Amino acid sequence: MSITLIIIVVTVLASIAGFQQPGLLEKSLFIPSDIQHRQSYWRFITHGFIHADWQHLIFNMLTLYFFGRTAESAFLYLYGNEWVYPLFYLVALVMSSLPSYSKHKNNPYYRALGASGAVASVLFFTILLDPWQMLMIQFIIPVPAILFAVGYVAYSSYYSRNQSGDGIGHEAHLWGALFGLVFPLASKPQLFPYFIDQLLHPRFF
Repeated sequence: MSITLIIIVVTVLASIAGFQQPGLLEKSLFIPSDIQHRQSYWRFITHGFIHADWQHLIFNMLTLYFFGRTAESAFLYLYGNEWVYPLFYLVALVMSSLPSYSKHKNNPYYRALGASGAVASVLFFTILLDPWQMLMIQFIIPVPAILFAVGYVAYSSYYSRNQSGDGIGHEAHLWGALFGLVFPLASKPQLFPYFIDQLLHPRFF
């Protein structure tokens, strides 16, 4: 079984357990004030394996399924080690949460959950590899990946600065996406000229 499928299975099982056990859900949530004052650092990771409802879970896991397998193969090719990809995923959960932690560490009412930050990192890593691939918005509307990326970053950046009250973790989405670009470019600088070449010479089939 691939690492992507293992992550999906673990996330689905943990989320189902959270649906059924409110106490477990509460212990796993991303609560910055609890991390700050009670040192519950595990919340940086555990919040990414639980979800608010089935729609939230299915959307994240379908996205991870479609793009995670490509990312997993690319990580193995680039780094020659199968453990880099799962470590990237876990670190993405932490990195995508740090801005929210800094902003809300003294707010006892702030709660967050879901794998969206790490999933955004995986998605944007695949966009770095193939910027002209077609993404299906809501699994229906085809959009070139590079255009989606620009819109996604602009949208997430705007709403992370202007609290919308829509219950969506725009900051985690934004910083997860950026981590999905920054980490591979910093660790494998040769990816930058590769990305530019792909961008300037699209290959449509």
